[in-house]
Amino acid sequence: MDRGRSALPLTVQADLLSLSRSSLYYRPRTPSAEEVALKHRIDALYTQYPFYGSRRIAAQLRREGLASNRKAVQRHMQEMGIAGIAPGPNLSRRNSDHRVYPYLLRNVTSAYPNHIWGIDVTYIRLRAGWLYLVAVLDWFSRYVISWELDQTLALPFVLTATERALGQAAPAIWNSDQGSHFTSPQYLQLLTAAGVQISMDGKGRALDNVFVERLWRTVKYEEVYLRDYASPKEARRSLGAYFAFYNHARLHQALAYRTPAEVYCARAATPILPTGLG
Repeated sequence: MDRGRSALPLTVQADLLSLSRSSLYYRPRTPSAEEVALKHRIDALYTQYPFYGSRRIAAQLRREGLASNRKAVQRHMQEMGIAGIAPGPNLSRRNSDHRVYPYLLRNVTSAYPNHIWGIDVTYIRLRAGWLYLVAVLDWFSRYVISWELDQTLALPFVLTATERALGQAAPAIWNSDQGSHFTSPQYLQLLTAAGVQISMDGKGRALDNVFVERLWRTVKYEEVYLRDYASPKEARRSLGAYFAFYNHARLHQALAYRTPAEVYCARAATPILPTGLG
């Protein structure tokens, strides 16, 4: 978004970029340098040791000279959506009034492109803040179908990524955790209208969505931690380039050293291009 320097009104820019207009008026509180540094370090520790809970992370921070008691670490982890019960972020807590679907993938192996897709959200650090990234992944090919960034955990950016993905193809099964994003009526309506089977991880079973968890580790170690994003615009541009590389040039050992695009497009009923505002 170009505020104040473009001839196009912000609402028109938002429509052209398929962004929620409500996000135009959001002005986040500027976090302190200490909070940013602490959250970035918690993110790095959790990515490296996803089985660490707040006690171990607080202990490790103290060993590194970052004074922080467990309650403060718990608060930061809650804000970041991190839970150390099992590997995997929990970026949106379940709303008790929302419907939850059973997990359909126990003892099921993805057999072809568009068989199983997974969706999840993760924390992306900036030089002086952070963003949240959502992605839709084809389990068979490891192909990133769509992705989106936002400065908050509000629902619209998840709906945007979901709509983009379903606008190009539809899987037989769509898997997520039980967070409030993925149990919201608006999100479930999109999946129901597309005719997909909805699957949700068992409570406390983050490994049920293990392929997306592996994607997050890859993205952070190969892209995010090697950069120093100064702004959301820079993060969006750089992540867009990375996802293009990831899909079309990065060789995956699990795919017999082929790219996700080669595997996805070779067998998908409807080959698609990855989408994201990169």
